[in-house]
Amino acid sequence: MFERLPGEITVFEVGPRDGLQNEAGQVETADKVALIEALAQSGLKHIEITSFVSPKWIPQLADGLAVARQLQLPSDVQTSALVPNLKGYEGACAAGLKQINLFLSASESHSKKNINKSVAEALSTMKEVAAAALADGKRIRCYVSTVFACPYEGPVKPEQVVMVVEGLLQMGVHEISLGDTIGAANPRQVKEVLDRLSGVVPLPRLALHFHDTRGTALANVVAGIESGVTIFDSSLGGLGGCPYAPGASGNLATEDLVYMLEGMGIKTGVNLERLVDAGALAEKILGKKLPGRYLQAALATRAKACAG
Repeated sequence: MFERLPGEITVFEVGPRDGLQNEAGQVETADKVALIEALAQSGLKHIEITSFVSPKWIPQLADGLAVARQLQLPSDVQTSALVPNLKGYEGACAAGLKQINLFLSASESHSKKNINKSVAEALSTMKEVAAAALADGKRIRCYVSTVFACPYEGPVKPEQVVMVVEGLLQMGVHEISLGDTIGAANPRQVKEVLDRLSGVVPLPRLALHFHDTRGTALANVVAGIESGVTIFDSSLGGLGGCPYAPGASGNLATEDLVYMLEGMGIKTGVNLERLVDAGALAEKILGKKLPGRYLQAALATRAKACAG
């Protein structure tokens, strides 16, 4: 068992964007900056800090430019932002970001609900943005939603995923994150999809993005590792969801992921104690408990120690 364990895994933190965009209330810019800096202090090197989607659709992240300009991070921390179109790309350029993150869906129904475009139309839009980014020497990541299941169509055919991935590769995307948007995937499905993609794209260019709706996120991570994937998205405390995916719960919690990987002897470069500090800060800022299991266990232990 575990014959193909890597020595190191890259953890891609999406909480400041994918998490905060789903919060009902507005988080102050200074609080966002403090939270992102706390995440960097834990050792995370890849952090998605905001999005440049129209404030009409995502008002929670309307201050993306201000956040990016106020951050003071170590030079080895790579920040990025979600970009939907050329206008959003202009915002990312103004922020001085060296990486942009595109997004589209593998299923037609989710694509229509999410961005009011077909998959083909979304690919066309992404091509325009990718061309501009490549010309400017930027790195491009792309999230593919509903890779395993769609909230409107049910199971998604692997052939559809292959078609989307091939389109992204043709436009020069450097890294593709495969998303289990509603947390419906199981380890067998993960392996089957990755087996289909292994002949299309080098596995080092793939990441996996799991939601923990049905409690299978960590098991799916292990399946991904065994298949050869070494990049995994996660969100501080399990923050996040998808407003256009009914029933989707939060993302895989970063602390849960790091705890499991480090316990398996796989290095992440992340300090769990400092990550818990960041989680405690997030709870203070948001005024609520976060769902991450490791985070809550660690905070409970700290509370008992203080009480003693």
